[in-house]
Amino acid sequence: MTENLAYWVGFSKVAGIGPMRLRKLLDYFGDIQSAWQANLGELAAVGLERRAIENLATTRQTLDLDAELRKIEDLGVSVFTWESADYPPQLRNIPGSPFILYLRGEILAQDEWALAVVGTRSASVYGKEVTRMLVSGLASSGVTIVSGLALGIDTQAHQSALDAGGRTLAVLGSGVDNIYPRRNQKLAEQILQRGAIISEFPLGTRPESGNFPRRNRIISGLSLGTLMVEGSERSGARITIDYALEQGREALAVPGNIFSRGSKGPNKLIQQGAKAITGIGDILEELNLTMVTQHAEAKAIIPDSPVEAALLEHLSADPLHIDQLGRATGLSSAELSSALTMMELKGMVRQVGGMNYVKNN
Repeated sequence: MTENLAYWVGFSKVAGIGPMRLRKLLDYFGDIQSAWQANLGELAAVGLERRAIENLATTRQTLDLDAELRKIEDLGVSVFTWESADYPPQLRNIPGSPFILYLRGEILAQDEWALAVVGTRSASVYGKEVTRMLVSGLASSGVTIVSGLALGIDTQAHQSALDAGGRTLAVLGSGVDNIYPRRNQKLAEQILQRGAIISEFPLGTRPESGNFPRRNRIISGLSLGTLMVEGSERSGARITIDYALEQGREALAVPGNIFSRGSKGPNKLIQQGAKAITGIGDILEELNLTMVTQHAEAKAIIPDSPVEAALLEHLSADPLHIDQLGRATGLSSAELSSALTMMELKGMVRQVGGMNYVKNN
């Protein structure tokens, strides 16, 4: 871990300094170390509020940054900041993007194909079954499911993604070392095998009520759209939808019984213009993810096969005719045609006309 990372971690421990105030400090001082080491007069000159200055001064005096970094490393936690090259790109440009992310597990490039699924903690049988049906199909098609590890719809979304062999990301309103609710500890361990647990809150942070609305912007920000299954008009799920709209992402909702309290939120959203979801196809179409299924199927059909290896050995940026590939590899026309079609879907090769192929870089 770099020395610079310590100051990002330090600021994450300071109450009253969030993304907007830290951005102001960075604009003024130029770098994170200078901002952390600035004297009180300089901090006041930037316009930082008195309480935030006092909190920063206290944290600098009491926090052992080296010990904090050792704790992070000992727990196997990864840390991303605004300076990190591998900071999730879909989060970079949202309003109030978190300046730091603590992560257990792994975020992959394919997780940019993500849908947030949110809803009430008091899920009905209908809500759970709809979530299971939609998420199972999406996850098995290569769509990553993002949610908040809460009871009810969140839990059903994560579990359904895992049961379908897919990926899922859980965003917490506590530190990544403090799983909440406790009864989802086993689920969290399963998520670490095929996804990640994420938080902007430092290690040791308890799940306080004020943290959850704030974390919801990360749930929506990691996703192309947010699907509300059940919830009231003023629920946490609705807050996540509002963040999605603010971020320019899609708002989706599952219609429900007009007499059910749990369906008031989604039904109201649909009245206000959200896409009504009655099947997986509605989601794939709305989020322009219709090709995800084909990509997933292609990867499942021929994963790193000897045929692929033979073709890639002869392909380059220079166009090569399919007949030349046949002579070079000894493959039949049927084998060539099938393999090249699948490789095109994977984005490994490209046909440039006249049955000539090149390797994608």
